[in-house]
Amino acid sequence: MTERKYSVASIAVQVDGFLRPLLQDGGFHLKYEVHDAEPAADDFETPDVVVKFTGPDVDRLLANRAELLLALEHVTMEMLRVPSEDHSRISFDANDYRLLRIEELRLSATTAADKVKRTGVPFRFNPMNSRERRVIHLALRTEPAVRSESIGTGPSRQVVVYPAGMASIPDLPPLPEPRHGGGGGPRRDGPRRDGPRRGGPRRDRPRSRDTRH
Repeated sequence: MTERKYSVASIAVQVDGFLRPLLQDGGFHLKYEVHDAEPAADDFETPDVVVKFTGPDVDRLLANRAELLLALEHVTMEMLRVPSEDHSRISFDANDYRLLRIEELRLSATTAADKVKRTGVPFRFNPMNSRERRVIHLALRTEPAVRSESIGTGPSRQVVVYPAGMASIPDLPPLPEPRHGGGGGPRRDGPRRDGPRRGGPRRDRPRSRDTRH
């Protein structure tokens, strides 16, 4: 285990002073406790401090792959000015999400390695944060027939698994850009109709200004 850099004694007061008003102002029904982490059996995640959440709104924290939980974790570390290389030392968790997610990533890494060994074709994971990429890399340490590498920048950074004998990662097509806004069904990419719309020519009408603020 690496030497502990953070502890309840060193950061709990700052964490509480930041999180408590943030959660109250947001109307969240949550409680949390700040613990010194126990030594881990493996090195996939070895945090110094764990912040565990409970309460009626835990499901909101864990929705959409724990998006809100991870966002709270990130802004708290920004407040504490934790350098990026130490982000794995402070962990936010609820309902053992972290443990379950690590196991999911380990299984995904094993499945990807088997597919690459069978087909000889590189496998690319969807973009993920640095902590999850680290789990993938660590899970593949015992797979000598494949190698893994992180490519891309920022939110698009992802892990590619490829045969160990491959000199470099070949050019891969980019991931499709995420779609935002309304809708619901898939976008239709058929040809545009350039002719007049049904119902006759369009009449331009003066726009009314919305004065509501």
